[in-house]
Amino acid sequence: MASLKDMRVRIASTKATQKITKAMQMVAASKLRRAQLAAEAARPYAERMDAVIANIAGAMTGGVSPVLMAGTGNDKVHLFLVCTGERGLSGAFNSSIVRLARERALALMNQGKQVKFFCVGRKGYEQLRRTFDKQIIEHVELRSVRQLGFVNADDIAKKVIARFHAGEFDICSLFYSRFKSVIAQVPTAQQIIPLVVEAPKAAANSPTPAYDYEPAEDEILDTLLPRNLAVQIFRALLENNASFYGAQMSAMDNATRNAGDMIRKQTLIYNRTRQAMITKELIEIISGAEAI
Repeated sequence: MASLKDMRVRIASTKATQKITKAMQMVAASKLRRAQLAAEAARPYAERMDAVIANIAGAMTGGVSPVLMAGTGNDKVHLFLVCTGERGLSGAFNSSIVRLARERALALMNQGKQVKFFCVGRKGYEQLRRTFDKQIIEHVELRSVRQLGFVNADDIAKKVIARFHAGEFDICSLFYSRFKSVIAQVPTAQQIIPLVVEAPKAAANSPTPAYDYEPAEDEILDTLLPRNLAVQIFRALLENNASFYGAQMSAMDNATRNAGDMIRKQTLIYNRTRQAMITKELIEIISGAEAI
């Protein structure tokens, strides 16, 4: 049984941990609002970019589609662009993204496909290299970046496009966590190469407008598709950033509550043990006095 001194040290240690988790919860809460606004502001732009590309692709009547849209014609080699956080203490945020990528990779490998990984973020890289160390072809960390910008996503997009043109893969899928609320983050997989284009929805009883594009549609797509790839990656990074702070705030809140429960239980055990020792000493003193 632990001594009273050990119990006091344990209680003091738990209180110190509680102060740390409470401080981390407050920091995450203060950063969450800005990250959430940034993620929500990026969604309309990314969706509108998809709509513009879909309209231009639908207007193409001839010619060869850009390779980023048409693909290589094969699906033997898949590249998984897995975006996770740089830090932990955020519950299941990182592991849920890695789990989704791992399940997709194992399913494709069982079909005889080859899977490669491009890791963005330290935590995803650390988890994936335990199983797919030889299949990780590149790793990018953003720890030194104080504030995410489009330039970070553009650099990643250029590396992915360069590998695609070099013939290193046929299909690229983006993995990230979409921010839904503070307590809900949705692991998401999105194919970005070749781009999956949905046909634009026409309004009921309204004529479909006809557009003349200058320059030609394929030339416009040659410029828009690489930028769209960077936009989708930037959106994923912003969604991840908001999801991380939401998950961390929830995890640290739970940790603070658990620390409070531990402190109450440890204090109760300490008081009972102390009272038992005092009672024992009194009994010994009274017994000795009666013996005399």
